[in-house]
Amino acid sequence: MYASAHEGSVNQTRDVTINIRAKQNQRDLIDRAAEVQGTSRSEFMLESSYKKAQDVLLDRSFFGLDEPKFKQFLALLDAPPTRNEKLHALLTTKAPWD
Repeated sequence: MYASAHEGSVNQTRDVTINIRAKQNQRDLIDRAAEVQGTSRSEFMLESSYKKAQDVLLDRSFFGLDEPKFKQFLALLDAPPTRNEKLHALLTTKAPWD
């Protein structure tokens, strides 16, 4: 699902530095987690922040509509749902684990 932080830079040299100050207990927790994953603190922090940055950006989406299209969009949102037989069957069928 995610491209790893180092995947895109396999053949590239890292050329920027990121500095950060942390509390001792924060660093210790990060160190323990990095050790569990078998990575360095820097790798762990870079990978974690890279994934979080992707999540933040993927959660934000913008689409622009002109006034008539926006009114049509709102009307579709406000309208009662249309009957969907397949969805109804899915929601009323007993799950195999029940």
